[in-house]
Amino acid sequence: MDRFEAMQLFVSVAEQQSFAAAARRHGLSPARVTRAVAALEAKLGARLLHRTTRAVRLTEAGATYLVHCKRILGDVEVAESLAATSHRELSGIVSMTAPLLFGRLHVAPIVNAFLKQHAQLSMRVLFADHVLDFFDRNIDVAIRIAHLPDSGLRAVQVGRVRRVVCASPSYLRARGTPRHPRELSEHETIGFADEAELQAWSFAIDGRHERIEPRPRLVVNTADLAISAARAGHGLARLLSYQVKEDVEQKRLRVVLAEYEREPVPVHVVRVEGREASARVRAFAEFAASQLKAALA
Repeated sequence: MDRFEAMQLFVSVAEQQSFAAAARRHGLSPARVTRAVAALEAKLGARLLHRTTRAVRLTEAGATYLVHCKRILGDVEVAESLAATSHRELSGIVSMTAPLLFGRLHVAPIVNAFLKQHAQLSMRVLFADHVLDFFDRNIDVAIRIAHLPDSGLRAVQVGRVRRVVCASPSYLRARGTPRHPRELSEHETIGFADEAELQAWSFAIDGRHERIEPRPRLVVNTADLAISAARAGHGLARLLSYQVKEDVEQKRLRVVLAEYEREPVPVHVVRVEGREASARVRAFAEFAASQLKAALA
């Protein structure tokens, strides 16, 4: 029995917690499954399973090996699926989400280009400034601008963006330019509220992270509104660098307190992992990742 088949049997035993159940799943005898797993353990020089008359449990080494086995088997299945479907036109629906302004600026052109390449494909696009749950909303691909927790999703980092504080030149002439984050209490600010919670501003000060609670004159819930208010001279706003890139280049806004910025925020293309992802989902995720890497370089 080859290593690949032995890995498949080991995964089945771990999932079923039974050699007999794994044998039934694969149409083999329990003895053959037992020999395959034992040979795998001998090859690795590590015990993968605790066996008793009543139960089968993973060892610590087995739990680690199981994660990697599933990833390898999933990658093989993906490769086989891609090879089998490479000659066929992609069809069906891909559902994706992205932050509102990032979506308009960077993702909409990618969606349009992808649809032009695949005439039999449809897409459902949801742009929102709050995180939409993959499974509740049947999302296939998401653009996430954040440090991501571990999950059962596959993420590819495509770039990084800064959190910047900016204001109009007219505001800075009238009120002065802050030289330290603690001076923000002397300034008018534009706050951003995600649903009901007003977001604090965090800075890198003397080698540590410090949260500043602004007292905003204006509170908004979209980046577009914050940018418009900052341009109009209503105060300092904290935004992501891509959101104000054009305004800064055209000198409609100026970035301040740059030396106190925290580390940049990663941008990821996230999709369902392994066998759960169809060929069309993988194709769009890979296309979006390549396009965004070029745009954010």
